[in-house]
Amino acid sequence: MEAELNLSLGLNYKSKHFAIAMNTSLILRRLSTIFAVITLTLTLLAAVTGVLLAFYYTPTAGGAYNSLDAIATEIPNGTLIRSLHDIGGNGLIGVALIELIVLFLGRRSQSSWFTAWVSGIVLILTGIGLGWTAMILDWSQIGYWRFQIELGAIEAIPRIGGWLRDVLTGGGAVNTTTVQHLYTLHSYILAIAAVVLAIVHLVSLLYASKKPLPEESSDSKSLKNMGIVGNE
Repeated sequence: MEAELNLSLGLNYKSKHFAIAMNTSLILRRLSTIFAVITLTLTLLAAVTGVLLAFYYTPTAGGAYNSLDAIATEIPNGTLIRSLHDIGGNGLIGVALIELIVLFLGRRSQSSWFTAWVSGIVLILTGIGLGWTAMILDWSQIGYWRFQIELGAIEAIPRIGGWLRDVLTGGGAVNTTTVQHLYTLHSYILAIAAVVLAIVHLVSLLYASKKPLPEESSDSKSLKNMGIVGNE
């Protein structure tokens, strides 16, 4: 009698533990999906508002500041569009970082989640690159001198530092060529890459979410053998 009672208590404990684990796994899985959708939305927001700003932006040393000032003062809803562009660009980095934390807490480290992890990490790096290339696009005093400091750090990189500086600046001082190079990187390379990565990340996340984790499968199979969880 006592052995049967202990067995019953043990099975009840294991079934409750399994239910809690399944609920936690489901919550974290859905949270990661929600964050991936938000990340894609913010990426598309930044892309669409970036296209709208590009209609009026002039990528030259003097024209950059004047064109952005005109967008803010003369174009209807220009300030709103630029603010939404900044929110989308900065927000995708923060939300994507939170999502990676959720994935880590959910122990999503199996091979089926590899694409989701890689695309998420590269997306964050791309978002950081978008913010970095945008620092001088407004041709403000803060952006200009900050970029000069960044160039000094880049030039200090052994062997390739000087080459990278020449690629970014156009081989000379910080001028119109520099603005055009960074504008090209920002608008045509990194922006397109961010949209593609956000889509790939969401699709891979949805695909991987359909597959149960190994420990979930083993626990469910053991409980089915004990008769606690019914077979489908």
